[in-house]
Amino acid sequence: MTVYILRRLAFLAASLLLASVVLFLLLRLLPGDPANALASVGASPEQLAAARQEIGSDRPLPEQFVTWLHSLATFDLGNSFVSTLPVGPEIATRIQVTGPLTLLAFALALLIALPVGFLAAHRANTWYGLILNGVSQLGIAVPVFWVGMILVTVFALHLGVLPAGGFPQDGWADPVEALRSLALPVVTVAVVMSASLIRYVRSASLDVLGSDYLRTARALGSSFGEAVRRHGLRNGAVPVVAVLGIELASTLLGAVVVETVFALPGLGSMLSQAVAQHDYPTIQGVLFVTTLAVLVIGFLADLAQRLIDPRLRSTLSGGKP
Repeated sequence: MTVYILRRLAFLAASLLLASVVLFLLLRLLPGDPANALASVGASPEQLAAARQEIGSDRPLPEQFVTWLHSLATFDLGNSFVSTLPVGPEIATRIQVTGPLTLLAFALALLIALPVGFLAAHRANTWYGLILNGVSQLGIAVPVFWVGMILVTVFALHLGVLPAGGFPQDGWADPVEALRSLALPVVTVAVVMSASLIRYVRSASLDVLGSDYLRTARALGSSFGEAVRRHGLRNGAVPVVAVLGIELASTLLGAVVVETVFALPGLGSMLSQAVAQHDYPTIQGVLFVTTLAVLVIGFLADLAQRLIDPRLRSTLSGGKP
């Protein structure tokens, strides 16, 4: 298992390096001169040349890439072209919004999807089992921004119990107020995410409930709950854990939509503003951090699968499951 972890860490590092190359090249292929973001409107050719020299865009691409890698190795994401402030500390501030939003929505989606998905499988042939399955199918087709607008209309505009958007300027100094600001965005993301998760939980539960080993355990005298707990949970958890990793990563990447709807100062809004302003260091920094987060989530999900299922661990050393 230790060898496997080291191998996966090496693969993660190689993936991050490859992602850095792709990110660097794609940004250089975008139309427009990044020096325009640093120079004022109507700048002379001499001023643009000085701006290119300042940001290093006049140097060969390989030299620019090596310089960027060296900066990443020292945890330096550069300075914003627009605000001239370091990108790293700004990302750390924005993560205090995006991180809790993603994790709280993920936890709430799990609380909804696990029992509802299992119930939809256990009662698949009943009328309410069919309704649960139909509602989950409908939830997948609903856009996240539409759910957000409906929740804002009901709970913020009509009932007035929750804020319609924004985040406290002092951040988490007042946790209650910060959580109130995140309540509607969290529910919005959780509703859409749980609709997708219910399908996967239902499918995995149907496989477990129809398995021979569960019927054998019941025939040997185990109750339904005991048979599911002792023999079904691990087998059903393996495919669900893989999907959970993908859903968590996609929620992090899709935060820009929710943060725009609720005017949250998170990574998503930071990225959209940087793209509009051609602020290359900020774009690079945000995309690099989110790429790193996605790769780490995938690594942890893969590791969790092997911790849950001993058959996967046995294949690491070439043994038979």
